[in-house]
Amino acid sequence: MNAEEHSYKVAIIGAGMVGAASAYALTIRHTAHDIVLIDKNEQRAQGEAMDLNHCLALAQPMDISSGGYETCRDADVVVITAGAAQKPGETRLDLTRKNVGVVKSIVADVMAHNSNPLFLVVSNPVDVLSYVVFRESGLPAHRVIGSGTLLDSSRFRFLLSDHCGLDPRSIHAYVAGEHGDSEVLLWSQVHVAGVRLNEYCPVCTRECTPDFRNSIQDQVRRAAYEIIALKGATYWAIGLVVQRIVAALESDQKSVLTVSTLADGQYGIRDVYLSLPSVIGRDGVGQVIAGPLADDETSALQKSAEVLNENLRSLGY
Repeated sequence: MNAEEHSYKVAIIGAGMVGAASAYALTIRHTAHDIVLIDKNEQRAQGEAMDLNHCLALAQPMDISSGGYETCRDADVVVITAGAAQKPGETRLDLTRKNVGVVKSIVADVMAHNSNPLFLVVSNPVDVLSYVVFRESGLPAHRVIGSGTLLDSSRFRFLLSDHCGLDPRSIHAYVAGEHGDSEVLLWSQVHVAGVRLNEYCPVCTRECTPDFRNSIQDQVRRAAYEIIALKGATYWAIGLVVQRIVAALESDQKSVLTVSTLADGQYGIRDVYLSLPSVIGRDGVGQVIAGPLADDETSALQKSAEVLNENLRSLGY
């Protein structure tokens, strides 16, 4: 790195499985120059930092450390992964009351050292907590981002690609709304190499029946529950989601990603965080791309927003 190049710093609050997986993904893809891990269990954060430092001879030079909230003072991005984990049989929204208090405390501690951070919220329920961070920090909405349904969209693309026998990178497909049970798979927006799914299906040798679509929807919505039941937690994929978002921020990529952001009239929805395809660059969320949806998708998205609004009202927002 030359002397004129900005050293991009990421502070990760929460050194549990998701925080560690995020730091690992950032390390092996060299997405940041400086990573600091912050956790109330200081030994855990220190151990993860040591372990990651031992990767560097096999990766790229960078600074990886642990510390307290004072290390956020020059962080470009503050990633929040701390909070209670989702237990088997528990929904993301069940975590609300547990994690709101945690996140409020984190925001106060970060803002005491950095008056203009860019927050990336990963803890669940991510949409509700992103709104809490937005309100409690006083930051403009474009500087508070939730990881949203980027992982759900990746699951959607994988399942479609597996069925069609294609590279998932050749499929564009989005999940919008809540990162949770009311999320909306935008079938009307699915493209295969630029061809709309409804136009691609007739020339494909594999059937795409209504039952198949229902199965895909169920698998996307139930994926986290199944993984939690099988191994106790999800962390590898969400770690790569964090890396992908940070890469778009760090390199000012203007990438379109389904992150959780403040709705401002799109599809008749306002004053709630939920996922919509959004342009992500150096300063956070830019344009929100609200393309035409099928009527049932618009209705489902509005219902998803109301689910989130009900939770926010119960918290006094």
